[in-house]
Amino acid sequence: MQELRGKVAVITGAASGMGRAFANRFAAEGMKVVLADIEDDTLAGAVDELRATGAAVTGLRTDVARIADVEALRDHTLDAFGGVHVVCNNAGVAGGAVVDAPMELWRWVVGVNLWGVIHGCHVFLPLLLEQDEGHVVNTASVAGLGGSAGLGVYSTTKFAIVGLSESLYHDLAARGSHVGVSVLCPGFVQTRIHESHRNMPDDVRAVAAGDLPPDDVAQTLMSLGIPPDDVAALVVKAVTEPRFFVLPHPRAAHGAVESHLAWMDDNVPAELDVETLLRP
Repeated sequence: MQELRGKVAVITGAASGMGRAFANRFAAEGMKVVLADIEDDTLAGAVDELRATGAAVTGLRTDVARIADVEALRDHTLDAFGGVHVVCNNAGVAGGAVVDAPMELWRWVVGVNLWGVIHGCHVFLPLLLEQDEGHVVNTASVAGLGGSAGLGVYSTTKFAIVGLSESLYHDLAARGSHVGVSVLCPGFVQTRIHESHRNMPDDVRAVAAGDLPPDDVAQTLMSLGIPPDDVAALVVKAVTEPRFFVLPHPRAAHGAVESHLAWMDDNVPAELDVETLLRP
């Protein structure tokens, strides 16, 4: 998709962080944008601020773990703008270590991170395939390229998103489709994902709040990350070129893959280099 002006972008997790940056950048490219998020007040503020710039924008509260909500997002998009061209399955939450993680935490993180992407693809892909035009961007992580202690629940979902996206790429190529797909694998970005517990359902919070990384540690790491705007610029480029892997932290991504090869060949456990997760 080389021409974005006048096209429609749908973004989940769009009220803040990377999703908000995607919305800003797509709007600047002349696109009509649909913001979806689970936080009502933050979403309303984001829509108002973006609309004040002159952008054509609408928003809808969406729990991506519920397919009915994603179907409602599709219908809202079609009612507002008559079509959809770019779908960013971006909503995500943090998760802790595999050992002793309660089932409630697993269900919540998998529901948002993985089922959210599955629902987005299932609901929107038929529209893109019918018009034989469009692009899907699935947000994974460098944590989807290499495992790390303390992040197993989160990493499980991100590995799955990488696998889903790669398979989708090959499915589309086998069909001769002009619909593109990209998978986004960032390291640390200045977002609020370390505050994911703010959106935890009460039943999850009751048993799992202590299973997330400490706020002060996570906040420090996030504050040292790259700005969301930098990621948004790469996403727009990936849609227009197009490009499959979107790597805001290429050294970390390459290092994760190379470490896996060393583990396979030499039985040396792979480790992520934290410094490469902070800066490109």
